[in-house]
Amino acid sequence: MARLRRMESQGRCDGLTHLDSQGRVRMVDVSAKPRTWRLARARGMISMQPATLKRILSHQVAKGDVLTVAKIAGIQAAKNTAGLIPLCHPIGLTHVEIEFKILRKQSAVVAESAVSCRDRTGAEMEALTAVAAACLTIYDMAKAVDRSMVISDIRLLEKSGGRSGRWISPRPGTSPEKREK
Repeated sequence: MARLRRMESQGRCDGLTHLDSQGRVRMVDVSAKPRTWRLARARGMISMQPATLKRILSHQVAKGDVLTVAKIAGIQAAKNTAGLIPLCHPIGLTHVEIEFKILRKQSAVVAESAVSCRDRTGAEMEALTAVAAACLTIYDMAKAVDRSMVISDIRLLEKSGGRSGRWISPRPGTSPEKREK
């Protein structure tokens, strides 16, 4: 208990729910929480050489249809998040959507996910994992022609439901689409 108080006084704990009273890692007990409808949306971007983007869009990548495979990878990753993130609860997803926006001027692909469930805990990690896996899959499929691709800006855009209600990213002006213009 003293260790936890010391961590709190030093600003290192600040309401972290994955620590017990001794400051040890734990999985949060959500059994008493009601099942409610929850939604989370996330975004990530992968930048590349213009020739790489052109090959992806014209289906000229040896491994196949890059964006279709990346979409499937994102959905699959959302479904398997609890197996990847150690303290993440397994939840019953009701919907996963992955969409891509092509930013030709930036030579980039933006992946966006929307994940919903009716459960005791939110779907933020599933939405973020979906976007990360989609971007990683694009990299994997196109790395033979461009190893300099950069994955960036993976972030939560919005979450709703549960005790804390709705949260929307305070950074609306920093979306890749705004920067492209």
